[in-house]
Amino acid sequence: MGQAAWNQNRAETELRSLFAGQWRNGLLPHIVFTEHARYFPGPEFWQTSKSADAPRSPQTSGIVQPPIHGTAILEVYRQGPDRPRSQAFLQELQPKLAAWHDYLYRERTREGSTLVEIWHPWESGMDNSPLWDEALDRIELAPEQIPDYRRIDVDVADASERPTDDEYDRYAYLVSLYRELDYESAPIRDATPFAARPVLFIALLVQGDLDLAEISELVGLSGDTYRERAETTAREIDVALWDDESAVYADVDVRAGRFVPARSAAGLAPLLAGVPDVARAARMVERLADSRVPIRDAFAVTSQAPGEPGFQPTRYWRGPIWPILNWVLQRGLDRYGYSAEAVQVRRAMLDLADRGGFWEHYSPVTGQGHGGAEFAWTAGLTLDLLRSELHNEGGRMEGADLSGQPVKSEDTATSERRDSDG
Repeated sequence: MGQAAWNQNRAETELRSLFAGQWRNGLLPHIVFTEHARYFPGPEFWQTSKSADAPRSPQTSGIVQPPIHGTAILEVYRQGPDRPRSQAFLQELQPKLAAWHDYLYRERTREGSTLVEIWHPWESGMDNSPLWDEALDRIELAPEQIPDYRRIDVDVADASERPTDDEYDRYAYLVSLYRELDYESAPIRDATPFAARPVLFIALLVQGDLDLAEISELVGLSGDTYRERAETTAREIDVALWDDESAVYADVDVRAGRFVPARSAAGLAPLLAGVPDVARAARMVERLADSRVPIRDAFAVTSQAPGEPGFQPTRYWRGPIWPILNWVLQRGLDRYGYSAEAVQVRRAMLDLADRGGFWEHYSPVTGQGHGGAEFAWTAGLTLDLLRSELHNEGGRMEGADLSGQPVKSEDTATSERRDSDG
């Protein structure tokens, strides 16, 4: 989405590369591997060849991540300056996107509910969030149940900021369980000790279905099925995931049959998809104070509220400021007319990137970057936030495609808001 306005080829290539790893049943894996990449868990750990649905090439992981793809595809289409090319891009990806969403509703729900489940913390996009502590703590492993593995993440980032070894043991165990079940959804649904209905994931799916409906209509197909499905799921979110006591949406631990005890800024994600009514949205905005931290004259939200037990300002999803959560929030605030608050969130994120660079996440105490350095999704979201700010101020952006030729959309041109790093 960040590349779309000024580098159409790059933006389209990113999405095509991911969909190149789509499984025959529609599953869109969270990792598509390049050959000889140094990564754990790599293809040899996933062993997705056990599934008849997995592609033999490229090799992939066997789990998913939040379905933001429909929103990204539509944004790339809207921003791309080459309109015939943009139309062809939609035509190509619409059936793949439809198969991906159909997979989620077909394989990841239980009878009587439209709320999609995740079966691994990694699928939430918020790996070691306190949201999953209680469910993971119930998984008691004997030594022989822990597969052999060697972490690489602690070689490239500070181990004190990463998930613990105990958490990783459970992550690895869940992968080994699913590969033993040949990545078949029905037996996994019955056997998995970890099953959650995550607010962020499901809210992004609702918005993704709304975007899929628009994409379908743009290529001459009916979008009614996807729009109706989004509306049905939104109603169930509003009933089943709303926690009136905390005035925010809450994740559900399926095995325990109740809300998870922790709350996080992910509970604000339904604002993005237009789920709450105006009164409920106002209550959510009032509760922003629990998670917001000042960034100069603006504010951002933390992944875990500073007042929550176990808050750790630099440990992965246990307290840092994550750009993606704030990106979701600022779009939701704009949707409900809280434009001043949305501007503050955007400016806070741009300030963090400007002062500290493109880090995986940032300390809410010092503003310093932590985790992975030169992080691509932070850079991409920064580009999108810059585009939003320039649009609001009447400014314009321009750039070049991968051939080096300048490109300029109908609303892109030179802006003076560039610096030496931009």
